Amino acid sequence: MTNERLSPDDGDLYDDEDNLSVPDDVAEAVRTLIRWTGDDPTREGLVDTPKRVARAWREYCQGYAEDPAHHLSRVFEEVGGYDEIVLLKDIPFQSHCEHHMAPITGKAHIAYLPENRVVGISKLARVLHAFARRLQVQERLTAEVADCIWEHLQPRGVAVVIDATHGCMTARGVRTPGVTMTTSRMMGVFRDDPRSRAEVLKLMGY
Repeated sequence: MTNERLSPDDGDLYDDEDNLSVPDDVAEAVRTLIRWTGDDPTREGLVDTPKRVARAWREYCQGYAEDPAHHLSRVFEEVGGYDEIVLLKDIPFQSHCEHHMAPITGKAHIAYLPENRVVGISKLARVLHAFARRLQVQERLTAEVADCIWEHLQPRGVAVVIDATHGCMTARGVRTPGVTMTTSRMMGVFRDDPRSRAEVLKLMGY
């Protein structure tokens, strides 16, 4: 996986039919996996599957081509004296676990206590998606989102809580559907002050 940004001007990376060209070795890797699972990659229903899978994975992992911090580069300092919690709840996301490449599907709650500047609320979701669209583990995803906001907004506190289900547990292995994993990262006042921590968790619904 390269960290390049793709556009229709990227020449041989694209074709006219389905936009993104797929290298032969990538397509062959998918054919090999199909054979190994016991099917025939040359049968009609699977002939185009290798290219579809390759293009899908390039989309699933498009976060490698993004700098999450870029979404926090534009801030607003005229906030009318507002100095309370800013919270974006129930942000849906999808990622893939780095151990089995199975889907991680869930929602995130992101909060921060501004010092003297805020960011557009959509940017919090963009930071989440930029990190989620990579091969991940939920614990690291939670920490990366919180650390990015802490470093670039320099707020008084950051709180990130993620609830997600993992395909590597629900569809294989122990095969236990309906199980949700929760991870959190608290920084600044949300870590040091029990009352602030309780307030933000209550606003998140915990």
